[in-house]
Amino acid sequence: MDKGPIHDEMEQARLAFRRLVEQADEEDLRRPSTGTRWNNRQLLFHMLLGYLIIRALLRLVRVFGRLPRGASHAYAWLLNAGTRPFDAVNFLGSYLGGNTLSTDRMVVMFDHVIDKLHRRLDAETDADLARGMHYPTRWDPFFKDYMTLADVYHFPTQHFDFHRHQLTLDDPAS
Repeated sequence: MDKGPIHDEMEQARLAFRRLVEQADEEDLRRPSTGTRWNNRQLLFHMLLGYLIIRALLRLVRVFGRLPRGASHAYAWLLNAGTRPFDAVNFLGSYLGGNTLSTDRMVVMFDHVIDKLHRRLDAETDADLARGMHYPTRWDPFFKDYMTLADVYHFPTQHFDFHRHQLTLDDPAS
């Protein structure tokens, strides 16, 4: 599998995140986003969170990808049943993270997680990237019923790009 496009999209997201944060002032960051209950600062944290959770999702694929498909199907069903509590935690986590972390710290964290994902992706074999599991489709519009490890690496950038359009920041590159 050609890993180049995934590396490229992660780098594009890293640069876009840095640019968005550096061009925003405090007033911009406090402005409500479009289509969410978060302000721009909180939504930026949520976009970072999409990358931070990937390491956990990768571990899940490594475990469930070696088990019979029924195991991950049951797990996804259970997680789908818990969508309402997940939505509450997802909102609150981004609300708190966005209000707690400085934007400078968010940029450092974004750089750090992208660097780790690059190294991890480079270490994956084609067989690893083809392994997959069922996911809770009610948790995120970019979760498919069955996702390979390659799909999971692509997920945070889909998530990032979607939410980027909900920001009410001036971004000449978007």
